Amino acid sequence: MPRTIRISCLCLCLCLAAGFAPADDAAKGMKKLTLDLMLEWESAGNPVLSPDGTQIIYTRTWANPINDRQQRELWIMNADGSRPRFLAEGSGVRFSPDGTRIAFLAPGKPQGTQIHVMWLDTRETTQITRVTESPGGLRWSPDGRSIAFTMLVPEKQDFKISLPPRPTGAKWAPDPTIITRLSYRRDRQGYRPRGFQHLFVVDATGGTPRQVTDGDYDHRGGEWTPDGRHLVFSGLRVPDADWQVEESEVYRVAVATGEVETLTDRVGPDGNPVVSPDGKYIAYTGHDKNDDTYDIDQLHFLNLADGSRRVVGADLNRQLRGLFWAPDSQALYFTVSSEGAYNLYRATLDGTVSAVTTGAHRFVAEDVSRNGLVAGTLATAHQPGDIVTLQLDSPETFNRLTRVNDDILAGVTLGEVEEIWYDSVDGYRVQGWIIKPPDFDPANKYPLILQIHGGPHAMYGGEFNFERQNHAAEGFVVLYTNPRGSVGYGKTFGNAINNAYPDKDYDDLMRGVDDVIARGYIDEQKLYVYGGSGGGVLTAWIVGHTDRFTAAVSMFPVINWISFVGTTDGPYWYHNFKQLPWEDITEHWERSPLKYAGNVTTPTLLITGELDLRTPMAQTEEFYQALKLRKVDTAMIRIPDEYHGAAGRHLSNTLRRILYVRKWFTDHMPPGKPAPEN
Repeated sequence: MPRTIRISCLCLCLCLAAGFAPADDAAKGMKKLTLDLMLEWESAGNPVLSPDGTQIIYTRTWANPINDRQQRELWIMNADGSRPRFLAEGSGVRFSPDGTRIAFLAPGKPQGTQIHVMWLDTRETTQITRVTESPGGLRWSPDGRSIAFTMLVPEKQDFKISLPPRPTGAKWAPDPTIITRLSYRRDRQGYRPRGFQHLFVVDATGGTPRQVTDGDYDHRGGEWTPDGRHLVFSGLRVPDADWQVEESEVYRVAVATGEVETLTDRVGPDGNPVVSPDGKYIAYTGHDKNDDTYDIDQLHFLNLADGSRRVVGADLNRQLRGLFWAPDSQALYFTVSSEGAYNLYRATLDGTVSAVTTGAHRFVAEDVSRNGLVAGTLATAHQPGDIVTLQLDSPETFNRLTRVNDDILAGVTLGEVEEIWYDSVDGYRVQGWIIKPPDFDPANKYPLILQIHGGPHAMYGGEFNFERQNHAAEGFVVLYTNPRGSVGYGKTFGNAINNAYPDKDYDDLMRGVDDVIARGYIDEQKLYVYGGSGGGVLTAWIVGHTDRFTAAVSMFPVINWISFVGTTDGPYWYHNFKQLPWEDITEHWERSPLKYAGNVTTPTLLITGELDLRTPMAQTEEFYQALKLRKVDTAMIRIPDEYHGAAGRHLSNTLRRILYVRKWFTDHMPPGKPAPEN
């Protein structure tokens, strides 16, 4: 079991580095959430139900400090949560239609990820592919004889040369990488000739996979129709697809012949198709193309008998995800993000949309069985995510099946999480949350940390977060908010930063800080701010526009929009501005934190992963060099072997990132600084 792993020396070092005082806490009779507990942390997610609803397979992830990685395993349990047990190393599991077998992804021979099939009664397992690229998106055919999947097909390389013969024993340089596509790199994947994602089918007993789709196009999804004759997917099968921004369609392909039929023809993105169990409808999401930088996909029903389409819940005005049909094909279920919470919604064929669950929590439904049992994950303010189930005929009751961190949190006093709403400029109301130290006393004065989310089109919520609770345990009040541009508040709110980011977000964030200070328990001499990606942009913007913060940490930011749009891993950022930079560079420069580097006096730390292709290291270097040139108190931390996020590949880098942020703040905590003016 993961809990048996103990690295006492490493835990002690982390406690000392973070400034923990276990003895003092014990004397107070309080156990706090210390960072060393992250080395024991687990998570449970991605539940998949057996067709009869009697069993659940889920992914259990645990911290392995020996290998400095997160380890992922497949576990199985009864649908009531009893008999949880290890099943296999792997991911991407799918039950066969009769529930006797599972297909999953795991390392195999000769190398890399391969598809495996296990018989659940005997645990006998067979590797059924030996492919050279990584397969994904497994889907059983309705008769259980085949498995569909997606896999990269490398693009043909015509840019070839013939070198003279290499002398015997000569050691020549490796071949160069030749790039010919518009989109040629991806964070966490790197630089390489990319190729195209295609649909394949392989016999469930093993054999040579057969490519079903063709052409120089990417294909996403691969849902079987109930008759087993077609696969439904999304993509864009048109010439110059790379240049068609915000465009995709829904298609179906005949498995036997490869003949492709286009099912949608809207100007705009259509995707995420799911076929009803009776085969009569396809539900999908999409919206009309426009010039906005933020939009909300609407739900659509396509009647396959006559080709008619219907928009459902047009006035919902919220993002939706995770579509799945009711077993009787009379309704569709999906998760909606709204005002910091995630809940399950239902749409009927007649167009009625209603909430199935309510509450200030994060409930993400993942699967449904034939008997109407829904499995998903649920997280609340003081409860990390665990596997839960509910019955569609009584959705008001969650049945919690796993408690993977109850042993860690036993006796731990967590900080109170308080939801707030406040008025900002231009008549906007903004939602946020305050986490207070576990031993909070309103008569005392506390340092404040403002944490800013990335995106910028993302959403914070009130659910449990280890990093923020750990900062609170170390004596900080933590404020995090959803400023304009955040999802969960409708299109107008999300699109309010169109061609104005990060200026408008700044106003909302400062009003949030003012709101918390007005409560009387914040030390205005000790205000701190940090964020990553879009939050790193806003942190850099903040220090260029105010000196009210004692110190700041900008993580993997964009500093110069002029250089960023041509060096990030997606060329589509060019379209987030009114004009292209070679037409008029004014807007790119006006919205760049680098323009305001001459105003910065706040001590500012910069943290970025050296492999980052989303906000490349050069962005961080531009700001660091500008601040250093001006003798602003600054430092740059380059985290090796990490992509965007500066953590994730290695467990220790997650710990480092948290500790570096807090060390910068505690190192810049003067005992007597005049209160800054707002």
